[in-house]
Amino acid sequence: MIGLLNIGSLVLGLIAWILPGVNLMRSEKTGDKNWVTLSIISLSACAISLFFQMYYNYHLVKIEDWSALMDTTGAVLFAAIMLLSVTIILNAITLIVYRGR
Repeated sequence: MIGLLNIGSLVLGLIAWILPGVNLMRSEKTGDKNWVTLSIISLSACAISLFFQMYYNYHLVKIEDWSALMDTTGAVLFAAIMLLSVTIILNAITLIVYRGR
């Protein structure tokens, strides 16, 4: 059951990246008012994805699986930095595109 946190984190991370892309592809349509909602959902999916990773690390500490924790911490940190950075950049681009409308 705990292993599903990693899959959930991956799926939510992809959702966090796909939604701003959907916003940007729909930017030519006039009167599109859902861009704010999609941006909020994107940022929320990113936050929940990062929470899942923190909870999984907490689980590893709780069961005292130090080798798994030491082996994965660097990769998890890099993935979290990339997820957060790309999500913020994509949503900032969406904000810039829709700002004048």
